[in-house]
Amino acid sequence: MALINGNMAQAQKIFSEGTIVYDITVQTGSKEPQLADMFDGATSTVYLKGSQSRTEMISPLGSTITLQDAKSNTGAVLKEYGKQKLLIHMTRQDWADLNEKYAGITFTPQKETKTIAGYSCQKAIARLKDGTTFTVYYTKEMVTENKDYDYQFKSLPGLPLEYESSVGNLKVKYTASKITFDPVPVQKFSIPVSGYRELTYPESISLKGN
Repeated sequence: MALINGNMAQAQKIFSEGTIVYDITVQTGSKEPQLADMFDGATSTVYLKGSQSRTEMISPLGSTITLQDAKSNTGAVLKEYGKQKLLIHMTRQDWADLNEKYAGITFTPQKETKTIAGYSCQKAIARLKDGTTFTVYYTKEMVTENKDYDYQFKSLPGLPLEYESSVGNLKVKYTASKITFDPVPVQKFSIPVSGYRELTYPESISLKGN
């Protein structure tokens, strides 16, 4: 097994800088077709540059941008929905709380494979500690230098190019449509200094509950 893993690691390309664009589609059978329609054309774009990451989820409803520095484990979440513009500052503990449901996640490889965005991908079943499962297709051809950009895939032995998730009450699927290795401007990872209502993570949780 060690020899297999060693060969796989040797063949993998280290993805240290670039961009991944995922198209978001709502899974069929939604009981809220109008809300599902609002996600028509939605995308999630991941920008990586060393320890820095920026994830933009853009839909007709609005946008959520997650900025994180894996070295300091700090960053911010920017939410723009209608006239509301929130900047939520995140600490190391805040990230841990936000991703708590993914702690201990396991991936069981399956036999199925398919090609996504030009890369050969293998199917795996992800299982959370509460017993919830979802499907992910990942390529072994690449692995990100920054393992913390998406905590749920930290232990996945490759790059996720298709996976299922939940957005509110909707089941959605993310499918990579474009991968580039072009340099990403460092300004992409800057936290805005004005124009937003600033909150701490605990304050944002309290706001949700109101």
